This record gives sequence, C-alpha cells and structure tokens, in this order.
Amino acid sequence: MSVGLFPEMTEEQRMLAGSAIRAMETEYPLSAVREAAGGSRTDTGKLWRTLGGLGCLGLLASEDGGGGALSGNGVADAAIIASERGARLAPGPYVASLIVAGTLSRAGTPAQQAGVLPALLSGDAMATWAMCDVTVRETADGTVLNGVVNGVQDAGDCDWILLSSGAGQFLLPGSADGLTLAAADSLDITRKFCTLVLNDVRVPSSAVLGDPSGAAALADWQLAVAAVLSAAESAGAMDANFGLALAYAKTRIAFGRPIGSFQGLKHMLARTSLALEMAKALVAGAAEALGGGEPDGLVMASIARAFVSENAVELTHNCFQVFGGIGFTWEHEQHLYMRRLASEAYLFGSPSRHRRRIWEVAGA
Repeated sequence: MSVGLFPEMTEEQRMLAGSAIRAMETEYPLSAVREAAGGSRTDTGKLWRTLGGLGCLGLLASEDGGGGALSGNGVADAAIIASERGARLAPGPYVASLIVAGTLSRAGTPAQQAGVLPALLSGDAMATWAMCDVTVRETADGTVLNGVVNGVQDAGDCDWILLSSGAGQFLLPGSADGLTLAAADSLDITRKFCTLVLNDVRVPSSAVLGDPSGAAALADWQLAVAAVLSAAESAGAMDANFGLALAYAKTRIAFGRPIGSFQGLKHMLARTSLALEMAKALVAGAAEALGGGEPDGLVMASIARAFVSENAVELTHNCFQVFGGIGFTWEHEQHLYMRRLASEAYLFGSPSRHRRRIWEVAGA
C-alpha cells in the first residue's frame, strides 16, 4: 500500500513508486529489517542496485549526468520514494546519497561527473553526506582536514563521503588515509551510523567541490533537501505506524467491543490522523516549493522538518497507547517505528534549529 504523500501523482510517478515498493517488499521486506535490527548481517546491495536501475538514485542529478526527474521536480519525485522507504523502514543512506549526486551534478569536477556520479546513480557505489565543523588547513599539497564528525549514516558501507562545512565541500573516498570510522550506537537499530575521525586527511584540489563564492547557497540547498526528504521518510513511517495502530483498534476486542469504538481512543485516533495528514501536506508543499525553485522553498523545508519532527514523536507515543502492553514487546514492529521516528527527528537538525533557520531566512 502506498503512503500517498501527494493527493495526485503523474502516471510516471505512480509507476516509479509502484516499482520501488515492489522492490523493497521483495528484496528487503520488514522481516529482513527485523533480522538486521537483531544483529544479523543482511545484504542491502541488491535492493540498492535495483533502486538505481529504476532511476530512484538520480532524481536530483541532471539529465546530462545520467539522472533526471520524472515530473520536472526532482525533489517532489524523490520525496515520494523517500516516504515509501520510510513506511517500510528501508535501510541505506537514500537522502544523503541523493544529496551527493545532486551536488556532484551541480558543482562536481568533470572527472567526478564522469567517474563517480554514474556509479552512484546506478547503485554500483554508495555515498553519504554530512554537515560538519572541521578544521581546514591549506598546504602546498592541498587541503588538510582534522576533526570529528558524529552521526554519519552508513559511512562504513559507503565508497564516498561528502563533507560540507563553512570552509567548503570535500569529497573523500571511504578509505582515505587518516580517516577512521567507528560504529556508533543509535536509538534507531534499523540503520547504521558512524563517527568519523579525521587526522590530517589530505584532500587534493580535485576533490574540493564548487566555487567558494557559491558555497553558502550550495550548503543551503543541501540542508533544505535533507530536511524535506528526511521529513518525507518520517511521514512514511508515521503513516505505516498509524496504519498498524488503526487496524489494531478495529480488531482488538475489549468488553465485547473493538477498542477503537471507545470515545477516548476514538478522539485520540482522530487527532493523530489529523496531525499525520498535516505532516504529509507540509512535506508535499515543501517538496513542490523547493524543487520548483520557489522563493519560499528554504523556509518551507524547515517548516516541514520542524513540524514533522515534533509530531512524529507524539504520533508514535499515541500508537503506544493504542497497542498497550503488546506494543512494548521486542516482537512487535511498534518499537522499530518509534526508534526510526525519534532518531530521524534530529538527523538533519533539531526542530529548534529549523525554527531558527526560518527566522534567519525571513530576516527576522
């Protein structure tokens, strides 16, 4: 079943979403997510290459680079896929990978666009991205980076890591000299996170992206895309979690009646449903605005991320109330959605950070 992020989709969008859903449910179903969450090693490569083959990884890249949007709005197209991934707790750094591909398409060197980008779009290579604050030192041999970057998604599985800081954009191979990756504990056990330690990591000039004069605008675009697409993933997880709770409320019998017929629970489900639909609408509007180049695209992105972050946590708490004791068991999917939503709420900036960003963009 589709999340239905947009009330209306083009025929091409429906076909892509349907193909992506079938791929996820066939090649990496929720049972595989459970196995990975329990510590078993699972192969995500086949699903990633399938998504690449469908064109899901190139929606923010230009057609000249081998990518392209279906509807003319790559952010909206990507948000649809992100929401379906969130509903199925799909693994992999989808949001980060699209940002890397879009950045290379916009600001990459000819060598990167000819060599790195095609492999990312096909799914043969994987990339992740992080905003960071590292020490940058210029030398005769190039740029040297030092520092620690926390919470980088799936860095251990990625061939390339794009670091964005106030000093520039740096594309590093995952095996770069001086770069150490350490697995990090996370509330979200459906995904993997790493801490990066950079100790005199040398970055040649060929690995520095973009014109310094446009660095701020590029970073704004990256953060806005991350906000919209991660909010779309959250909206998908919210939709699936609420769907489970609603189905349970209709079938769980207490005192001879479905528990969903009791007034207190009925009202809570109605309020939760309203928050869910508001979250979808905000994400859809932000994706349309940002991908369409509207003046309020950056503000809409932060509005959507802040609203979804706060309401996602409340939604999963409400679902806990519906499930009662069974929702607290390891065997139930509820805790997996709770972990994903709570983690995602802070992945690309806290709600308070995005509210500050709204004020900054508005000039207040």
